[in-house]
Amino acid sequence: MDGSRARVALLVTAVVCAAALTAGCSTTSPRPSQKERAASGAPTVPGSAGDLQAAYEKVVKDVLPSVVQITAGDSLGSGVVYDDKGNIVTNAHVVGSAQSFKVTLATGGGAVGARLVSSYPEQDLAVVRLDDVPKTLKPATFGDSTKVEVGQIVLAMGNPLGLSSSVTQGIVSAVGRTVSEGRTGGGTGATIANMVQTSAAINPGNSGGALVNLAGQIIGIPTLAATDPELGQGAAPGIGFAIPAATVRTVAGQIVKSGRVTDSGRAALGITARTIVGPDFTPAGVEVVSVNQNGPADRAGLRAGDVLTRVGTTDITTMQSLSEALAGLRPGDRTDVSYDRNGAARTTTVTLGEM
Repeated sequence: MDGSRARVALLVTAVVCAAALTAGCSTTSPRPSQKERAASGAPTVPGSAGDLQAAYEKVVKDVLPSVVQITAGDSLGSGVVYDDKGNIVTNAHVVGSAQSFKVTLATGGGAVGARLVSSYPEQDLAVVRLDDVPKTLKPATFGDSTKVEVGQIVLAMGNPLGLSSSVTQGIVSAVGRTVSEGRTGGGTGATIANMVQTSAAINPGNSGGALVNLAGQIIGIPTLAATDPELGQGAAPGIGFAIPAATVRTVAGQIVKSGRVTDSGRAALGITARTIVGPDFTPAGVEVVSVNQNGPADRAGLRAGDVLTRVGTTDITTMQSLSEALAGLRPGDRTDVSYDRNGAARTTTVTLGEM
């Protein structure tokens, strides 16, 4: 598993759309058997083309009824049935600022009203709850995203461009990505760690849907599609990102239980700050604007006016780079923070708090 906190050298945008759109070496280790893979919790792989097609068809038949379409005003996205109580998990950028929604089930019937339970933009996740719970409601099965492997076949299910119950296929291209979401196109600006990169097409309207393995388990929520700046913000084909199932279960579980996120698990310095530029007008660091009294930065001796230049082994030039550095750390971790104070370079050790 690629556990590196790689920065993605592409711009990333949230995807939500308008509802108006109509001879091998003999010493090679043997591959694990289907039974061994099943015992380990990994999805089994079909042995022939016919078996593979049958597996695709079974996964679609089993999982698609758990994927819904969410309409919020003039925009739409996707969602996944979280439980049999009518809770639907989706992206925070899908719900936006709306409080009420129309949810259309893949099993048919008219749209069902729903209301926001809570949104957590910091991880771009939200939960909405159906006003009336249909008997046909089918909760999804969430898999263990820590066992996701590069090269694993996956399907993305959702409502791209308003085309309800659509399915695309690809592989897991990488794991452990830390990606920052833009604020354009309805994005929340969140920096999200441990994302699953996939080649399965993720288009506007897929946000909040399902990234599924061949065992019929949700391993992630498709959230971001990369864009190539050289193409004028056009799509970079085959590069999409999904929030891992482990994060989805943690955040959605807290919202369902308490109505809000009570334990973010996200590291924080306890400061407000801003990006500053150097003489050449390029980003030169992050200036501390204020320090929370008795917070992590305060206890480590940081002050307003200090310019942060490095956290751990990561150079800090912008607020985005600071967010990405912290996204790979946990509350309680100790990390060195380098900074400039009145022209003098200094370093201190900070015990991180929680966002």
